[in-house]
Amino acid sequence: MLQCIFILSDSGEVMLEKQLVGHRVDRSICDWFWDQVIPHGDSSQLPPVVASPTHYIFHIARDGIIFLACAQVEMPPLMTIEFLCRAADLLSGYLGGLNEDMIKDNFVIVYELLDEMIDNGFPLTTEPNILREMIAPPNIVSKVLSVVTGNSSNVNSTLPGATASCVPWRTTELKHAGNEVHVDLVEEIDATINRDGQLVKCEVYGEVHVNSNLSGVPDLTLSFSNPAILNDVRFHPCVRFRPWESHQILSFVPPDGEFKLMSYRVKKLKNTPIYIKPQSTSDAGTCRVTVLVGIRHDPGKTIDSLTVKFQLPPCVTSADLTSNHRTVNILANKTCSWFIGKIPKDKTPCMTGTMQLEAGREKLHVFPTFEAEFRIMAVALSGLQIDRLEVKNLPNRPFKGFRALTRAGEYQVRS
Repeated sequence: MLQCIFILSDSGEVMLEKQLVGHRVDRSICDWFWDQVIPHGDSSQLPPVVASPTHYIFHIARDGIIFLACAQVEMPPLMTIEFLCRAADLLSGYLGGLNEDMIKDNFVIVYELLDEMIDNGFPLTTEPNILREMIAPPNIVSKVLSVVTGNSSNVNSTLPGATASCVPWRTTELKHAGNEVHVDLVEEIDATINRDGQLVKCEVYGEVHVNSNLSGVPDLTLSFSNPAILNDVRFHPCVRFRPWESHQILSFVPPDGEFKLMSYRVKKLKNTPIYIKPQSTSDAGTCRVTVLVGIRHDPGKTIDSLTVKFQLPPCVTSADLTSNHRTVNILANKTCSWFIGKIPKDKTPCMTGTMQLEAGREKLHVFPTFEAEFRIMAVALSGLQIDRLEVKNLPNRPFKGFRALTRAGEYQVRS
């Protein structure tokens, strides 16, 4: 069981401490954890589960806020990390975002939510639908009343009816003036290309997001044209597993509003949408660089936004870089950023320039790694296609909308 949950700022300050069992965990465990973070510069560089001399530490980071849980006995790591992710998503939805000021200003609500979400060290109530009925989200009226009456508690005295329902993520009396449901495919492509131009790694991580504004208790069925390409699928609790196991069909009663229906991974893609071809030579203390960028595999839609970045090697003292399309900016931390935007059809974007090496160094032995950030609207690079979406238990036919978006994840080209 979990013994304690801490919420830390990006500077390591303990903003909230929630003890879950009788045995209290000392705050010094946070100092020990922060000592492990400092050498890496970022908590995301640490494994999600860290073993300290006295506890197992589970942690995630969201928008600069670190959620840290401690346990003295072994616990299922996926369940614990999923609970922390659920808590972070819920707080972000309640507070309209996550930052240090929001958590401090709404300390009571955050503490009450954690109190309802976990009982004696074990996850209990994590459905946003139920928690919103139990604990009112913060607003100006509730803050004024708490000051006037002196009662800072936001917990409702009656138990929500959804707690006894077979679909606790949804209330039964929902009514919407316009029934509509939107399905979005959001994908990130991770690729690594070596200095010979060969594709070392290329895979897509995708999520299916649904925004449901439907009355009553609708029953939805979503099917794909090519579900066989999906790997490592992960579902929202509303998804019935048996239809997917037998026919690869998503059958579910959706929560109200926006939620992530499923996530997936598509492995071993053969093509990338763009190419980055760096060439560099160095002698006599000067390094000459040429970078060509273009479309390798036509995704069917225009690449809306493309930026190429790379870090100047430590031995470079100065750089003079120009391009035939837009400008190249060199930031204070020696990061070069080349914003290309849409790739023009009449010319190939090219960046050229020279880098001066420090005194006594004739050649550059470690060449920079180029990273690309791009976005392609209305295209899922994995090739996943939605076949149909059926909605039952509604008197009127709802509006159904579909969109797709692909963006770059860790897209690296080594030179």
